[in-house]
Amino acid sequence: MVKYYEEQTTFNFSWEQVAQAFWQKYPNPHSSHVLTEDTIQREVRDGKLYSKRLLSKTNRVPKWGERFYNAKSVKIVEESVCDPQRRTLVTYTRNVAFTKIMSVTEKVIYVSSKDTPGKTIAHRSAWIDSQVFGFSRAISAFGLDRFKKNCSKMSSGFNWVLYTLFPNSNNSHQDFHLLHPATKAQKIKEAARTASDHVKAQAEHLYQTYSVKN
Repeated sequence: MVKYYEEQTTFNFSWEQVAQAFWQKYPNPHSSHVLTEDTIQREVRDGKLYSKRLLSKTNRVPKWGERFYNAKSVKIVEESVCDPQRRTLVTYTRNVAFTKIMSVTEKVIYVSSKDTPGKTIAHRSAWIDSQVFGFSRAISAFGLDRFKKNCSKMSSGFNWVLYTLFPNSNNSHQDFHLLHPATKAQKIKEAARTASDHVKAQAEHLYQTYSVKN
């Protein structure tokens, strides 16, 4: 049984900025599961940019799913059409292996917001299906739940790239920090690095003082 999901995300950046940042989505702190990214085809036809990329992503599965699939990574094909005249960017993504176990097809349309100039709307649709006899419903439900969780990571990761590429946009730095709060581990590392730098500076000062006196 095919599971269908759709959502809409608003990015506080112009369509031109979103279209530019799309090709630089990886790496980012929210997409550590993306291992590789390769452009395998790109051409301009009728004023539109057609691209095809091959992505490799980690694909951890729960214990019960290892009986069907236990590969460490999965290959994803991403095809896109960028139309600068109509200001639309349409992407199609699908996995190319183990499709009988679970296939995930995603379509995203990026367009300028009609209600709020300077913002971009991403209309996302996804179809999740499984052909494993007796388990298709459970596998599709699992795939749908994981896809929903990944959508949040994808949006956060793309926002991180946008804020990084366009720091002078009409977006407050406060919003950026709310999107990307420092984790406890990061704070500890930063504190340790600061302390280490302080100790090094003191040691250098003592060394120079001792050298002058002797």
